[in-house]
Amino acid sequence: MSIPAVEESWARIDAWLARHAPLTHATLRPPAPQAGIEDAERTLGVSFHPDLVASLRCHDGVEPGDCAVQLSDYGPLCGVADILRNTAFLRSLGEGEAELPLTLGIGRRPSDGLFIACRPGSHHGQVGRRFDEDMPSFAHWPSLRHVLADLADALEGGLPFLGRIPLAVAGKLLWEEERTVPADAVSPLTQAAALAEPESDPPALQRPVFTNVAGSAPPPPRQEGTQRLFFVRTRRPRPAPLPDQPDVAFAAGLTPAEMLRRLGAIPATARPRDRLRARRAAESGWAAHRPRARAGEAEGWAYATLEGGAAQFARPEVLRALSAGTRVVVLTRQGPEVVLTSAEDGVPCPQEDTRRVMSPRESNTAGGPEARRLGVDLWPGSTAAYTRFLSVLKQDFGIAYDPEEEGTAELTSALLLPLLDDLPTSECGFPAQVRHLDLAGLVERTPPQRLRAAIGAQLARLAAETRLDTCPEVAETLDRIHRGLPVDCDQESPLGLRMRTLAAEVHATRELLRDGDTGPVSHEDLTAWVARDNAAHALREFLQLPLPVAAATILQQRVSPHWHDELAADLDSAQRSRARACT
Repeated sequence: MSIPAVEESWARIDAWLARHAPLTHATLRPPAPQAGIEDAERTLGVSFHPDLVASLRCHDGVEPGDCAVQLSDYGPLCGVADILRNTAFLRSLGEGEAELPLTLGIGRRPSDGLFIACRPGSHHGQVGRRFDEDMPSFAHWPSLRHVLADLADALEGGLPFLGRIPLAVAGKLLWEEERTVPADAVSPLTQAAALAEPESDPPALQRPVFTNVAGSAPPPPRQEGTQRLFFVRTRRPRPAPLPDQPDVAFAAGLTPAEMLRRLGAIPATARPRDRLRARRAAESGWAAHRPRARAGEAEGWAYATLEGGAAQFARPEVLRALSAGTRVVVLTRQGPEVVLTSAEDGVPCPQEDTRRVMSPRESNTAGGPEARRLGVDLWPGSTAAYTRFLSVLKQDFGIAYDPEEEGTAELTSALLLPLLDDLPTSECGFPAQVRHLDLAGLVERTPPQRLRAAIGAQLARLAAETRLDTCPEVAETLDRIHRGLPVDCDQESPLGLRMRTLAAEVHATRELLRDGDTGPVSHEDLTAWVARDNAAHALREFLQLPLPVAAATILQQRVSPHWHDELAADLDSAQRSRARACT
């Protein structure tokens, strides 16, 4: 297949821009004079490749600005003066002796952009990419002719170019990221539901045995006058176990069952367990990386310990839920940090009243569960601080708590479906620009009811793109929004439980991929769950935050590259519906 000449591709690019993006077309400069190109060659001591000369003879680059022709993320096209200036700069850095910049680069930095090789040799005429901190590399284009032909094809056919889709919006050429969301995602929680919780203790270690050189056992009786060589399998002395120091929360006047409920316990997983069994269950595939808590009573306080999964007790939303109508004291230890804090009637204590100890690490041993199994205390200062804080609990709050003694008791425990993160405060601002859209101007000139109807339609489109609307609770919510009915988005409502489940799916998938033992879970699954979780977050913002804040989130997450046109259609539809309602 023959590649069109540079002039032919430029003619197609010019025609498309003039018709669909006239503001961008106006930024193209006139052709560069031949004499100016030859002067630049003499100044730089390099003969420009014929493709570069032909392109400059069509347009001497572009006038920079918001409307300028951009080669996707690599910035506007260079003119002769740009090539002279940026080549001199790169040479001052010891780069680009015969690699002439084609674009002004990301953020107008000449060290981030496309270049063309003008030195004779195997790469002569090839187009490459330069990144600020990486060595220059050659892209998949063998020539500038290929670049311009691909650009013309992308404009005319709406095809991806450097991973982005070209769009004409309000007379400008814009580039939208090419986004996809996998249709079906493997669910770690569904997989976990098919597993049985580990019940039995781990297999006992075998006792040492004697073996001969060949590995058989036991050896035959020794005969007089002969010698035999024996090996004895021995083990290193078992280290003293590290002390149990779990994250623990105390709540005055609550029952253990109520404390578990406030933490988000999954009722079907509740049963008595000692600490060893709870931790073993939390580390199994059955738990799907969800936290597990055990709850009991001490000195008139209900308490809960966290036995696995992501830390929970220091989260403000958890402190608020636990302390509603009562008082809560929390002792947490995460690696080098030990914190003792409190909350009362949904309000965490001031930062200055929080007691915190940071301990330096005193070992080069790798961390994690393996270090604990080896009996290595990476942060002995934190271990000592935790013990001191147990005394503070007794002295200041009258709570006598011994984690070593409590750990052997069978207490009611359950997996947790973690509470949703707090949303920003209602006073939070919103970005004036979202993906080249003047959101501030749109908010200012659009009546609130019309804007809300249009953004609600955008939310429904986002839910469809991410398959979030396949969840029945979400589908019902979108219908109620469309009909102007109220929606319950409490943490324990069906919609809230669905949102919390989506967040748990994301966490479990990410942890499985981090562990490397993923089974059928893939990065595509993570992409799908993150997209749905983000869309659910946008839905929650729409229900609970000022409309401009939610609009920014929804529009930022839209998957379709044609969302500008769809937003315009939704605004028109909302206006017509409003007009019909008024007649």
